[in-house]
This record gives sequence, structure tokens and C-alpha cells, in this order.
Amino acid sequence: MADQQPGKPRKQRTSVKGPLMFSAFWAVLTFFAVLIFASGGSSRAPRFDLAFTGAGIAFIVTLVIAAMLAMSYKDNAEHLGKGSGVNLSSARKSSHGFGGQRPAQPDAPEADRPDFNGPESGR
Repeated sequence: MADQQPGKPRKQRTSVKGPLMFSAFWAVLTFFAVLIFASGGSSRAPRFDLAFTGAGIAFIVTLVIAAMLAMSYKDNAEHLGKGSGVNLSSARKSSHGFGGQRPAQPDAPEADRPDFNGPESGR
């Protein structure tokens, strides 16, 4: 937060508007769900006490979860995006006898290939 300039908008990560709107959305959704389902039908009075309690709990819980997720955010190191990973090539490699498929042999006739399922193979 030390790199924030006065008068300029905050970065999305340090802004409080997003998590508050997210929490308010779930609070309103919970309010109406509890108001409808806690009354037990249209012939009974709606339970506003339970609806406000559920909305408050939903607001606080989602706000705490959003704050914990925002605090645990960490940028990746620069060297991770440079392509120094294990799979540098997508070329097909031989299996070395560990249960993988054998590479196709272009100069062998089709009947001698292990993956050929022609009429002479008897399968």
C-alpha cells in the first residue's frame, strides 16, 4: 500500500469495493432465501428476524473469506514465466520400455507394425 498515489484509483487487489459488493450480494441472496424458506409457506408470517440474522452471517463470513484470500495473494517470481520448465518440447519421445506406445516405424510395412489391425492380423 506504500506505492499508492493520492488521488489515483487503487489497484484491484487493494480496493475494498469488490469484496464488499461480493459480500453484499451473498447477504441479499441469503436474506431472501431465508425469508422465503423459514416462514414455512405463504399462510404464515415471514420471519424477518431469521432473514436478517442469516444475511448478517453470510455478509461477515464472505467478507472474512475474501479478506483472507486477498491477504494470501502473492505474485509469481519472474523466472517462472521464462519457459525453463520440464516440458520444453512437445515432440514425441520414445517410451524406453515403460509401458508407453512405441513410435511408428515409417519404413516397415503396415502388416509388421504393432498398431496395424488389418484383416490379416486375425483380431
